[in-house]
Amino acid sequence: MNTDIAAGAALRIACRKADLASTLAVVSRAVSTRGAVQVLGGILLQAEGDHLTLAATDMEISIRASLSGEIAGDAQVVVPGRLLTDLVRLLPDDNVTLSYDEGDGVLIVTSGSHTSRLNVFSAEDFPRLPPLDGELQKIDASALLETIEKVGRAASRDESRPVLTGVLVRFEGDMLIMAATDSYRLAVKETSLTTAGAELDAIIPARALSELSRLAASAEDVELGVHENHIIFSAGGVWLTSRRIDGQFPNYKQLLPESFEIEITTPRVALLEVVRRAGLMAQRNAPLRLRFAEGELTVSAQTQDVGEATESLPIEYGGEELEIGFNPDFLRDGLEAVTTDTVQLKLINRLRPGLIEAPDESFWYLIMPIRLAG
Repeated sequence: MNTDIAAGAALRIACRKADLASTLAVVSRAVSTRGAVQVLGGILLQAEGDHLTLAATDMEISIRASLSGEIAGDAQVVVPGRLLTDLVRLLPDDNVTLSYDEGDGVLIVTSGSHTSRLNVFSAEDFPRLPPLDGELQKIDASALLETIEKVGRAASRDESRPVLTGVLVRFEGDMLIMAATDSYRLAVKETSLTTAGAELDAIIPARALSELSRLAASAEDVELGVHENHIIFSAGGVWLTSRRIDGQFPNYKQLLPESFEIEITTPRVALLEVVRRAGLMAQRNAPLRLRFAEGELTVSAQTQDVGEATESLPIEYGGEELEIGFNPDFLRDGLEAVTTDTVQLKLINRLRPGLIEAPDESFWYLIMPIRLAG
């Protein structure tokens, strides 16, 4: 590695290309893709002792991570995030040197025979990020991420209703509760923890929890803390902060019906495969039809000018015939979120919501029906 750290440089680091590329790949996920504020499209580079800290934010979430190297200077600079990430990944040598002088207004990237000069932004224009010095509490990563995976898919993507784009996260002693709804479906998961959780009852953007799942995929624990209107997560040396969403989350307990007319237990994988196949023919908002008859469930779909599909599977059912329609993607999501061998389907009538339940997992997935013609 080239260790010739030039005197007089405001900031200079020599490091391994692989280390820099992997850190940039993580941090760049928080870079804003909206061009309204240019500095939010950048990554802040800041020397801290023998480490270089990289940070990015889109004002909803921020991600910070560090890497070691041979560092001189203490200046801060904001570099175009996507450009630097793509460039470093393609550099020809295993080593890379970044050099910045405040008087030049550019970051010089050197690797082997390659040199690039990148125009930069002033660090003074970069948003002030929440501090990381608050009290943190450890949570088992697998329990947390499993809960996020089951619930997060039910959150809304409609930014006109910000509360519904978030996930309700609540700790009640050693119980973690998460709930999400887009008003067409509701997912609720209760997870037992080995120790009491943090004092937290907040609506956290579903996107932030999705990013946390990526960051903590190989971690044993996730540390969690609260700072004013932000939530702080730490896993594997990476820090993720997320703003809390203001507002009142719907009372999910009131949304869950107290009783159902029909309760069926059936093998989950077999039903999921039928739903996936038939769902291919449910296009352009066409419903997936489920017809319950004695000893049989028939799943069908039809889209004009596309085609139709029908498939049946045996079930233990002896009640009156019932046909109900669901959004195929929503139904598939609910079945995929369950990991037990069997799943319970609970229904009231063709106009009331249906429930997918996995009692062994303390998981509930409520889905609104689609009114069927005729």
